[in-house]
Amino acid sequence: MHQIMLINVTGPDRPGLTAGLTQRLAEDGVDVLDMGQSVIHDYLTLGILVRFPIAQQTDMATLGEWLSTEGFAVALNPISDAEYEEWVTKQGQPRTILTILGRSITADQLAVLAEGVAAEGLNIDQISRLSGRIPLSPASAPSRACLEWSLRGAARPQFRKKMMALASRLALDVAIQEDGIFRRHRRLVAFDMDSTLIETEVIDELAERAGVGAQVSEITARAMAGELDFTASLKERVALLKGLNESVLEDIAKSLPLTEGVENLFLTLKRLGYKTAILSGGFDYFGAALQRHLGVDYVYANQLQIVEDRLTGQVLPPVVDAQAKAKILTELAAQEGIAMSQTIAVGDGANDLDMLGAAGLGIAYHAKDIVKERSNHAISTLGIDSILYLLGIKDREQLG
Repeated sequence: MHQIMLINVTGPDRPGLTAGLTQRLAEDGVDVLDMGQSVIHDYLTLGILVRFPIAQQTDMATLGEWLSTEGFAVALNPISDAEYEEWVTKQGQPRTILTILGRSITADQLAVLAEGVAAEGLNIDQISRLSGRIPLSPASAPSRACLEWSLRGAARPQFRKKMMALASRLALDVAIQEDGIFRRHRRLVAFDMDSTLIETEVIDELAERAGVGAQVSEITARAMAGELDFTASLKERVALLKGLNESVLEDIAKSLPLTEGVENLFLTLKRLGYKTAILSGGFDYFGAALQRHLGVDYVYANQLQIVEDRLTGQVLPPVVDAQAKAKILTELAAQEGIAMSQTIAVGDGANDLDMLGAAGLGIAYHAKDIVKERSNHAISTLGIDSILYLLGIKDREQLG
């Protein structure tokens, strides 16, 4: 005859506790069926599920007394064989990862999200903090907070929409992913350039220098919102740049305003062996500048025709539009021997939607409303390196 017991230990953490506990269990010939622990602010919560001969019930009581004298609160909870077998049958069930991101996270926000999880019939099995510890005093860099909830069960599409709507109301971002083998094994990340890797639309900068800023900006905004055909609008805008000196391009390329977190993101991705690509409806002149600075592997963007150091007002074919971006992403994945489920695409405009839909993980980053509405994942509160959180990478594991 045997007894199964769940031992819960809480108290101030210190080195050697686990060693001492397991040593005492070993002396009694105890089988360990499961074990887990967490430490928050040097305070330990440890759970260990054990099986032992029923004759050793007294030994478990003695173990509890020893832990109490060591300053720990102890709870010994008997588990029936039927309860244990039911628990065993639940292994292998689908799991869902809910990632919560914001500049800070409050109890009110978590209460709303937790209620949404419970209403879906999902159970929160584990909570991890991926962001660094938040200082009390103001920091020089913008703060960021990220929690990862591991949920037992598969999330329905309606759940994703519901949680994203809640997050928008709470001024947070959430990402919901199946906890499958590829979540931590993505291998290719493709980025839009303008208003994604850089905090500007380069064509608008060029237009300002050409004295046609208002005209081009209005066309750009409508194109990115999906109100105009991208290729037609691109040609219309570039035509207004005719006669602009190439030196203007060089000047703008020297001071492209990088999006928050770009350098940290690329440094970390590169050291982890990811392939990176810029797939842009912008211009390869500026994509090449970012490639040199960030170490991007591939750049595909539109080419401005330049004759005698001046723009002709023409874009050389082929045009990199929405369909081209998705096609190039697929071709790069095949070239690198990477499954599409291992790809990530990041963009903000309507011409990124095909690419976001084709990727294993499509992320609308500080995106237009139409893009956020049609995307499964959106980040609007943090820098672009918060994408690393969606891969389960903690702040202390990042290399920037």
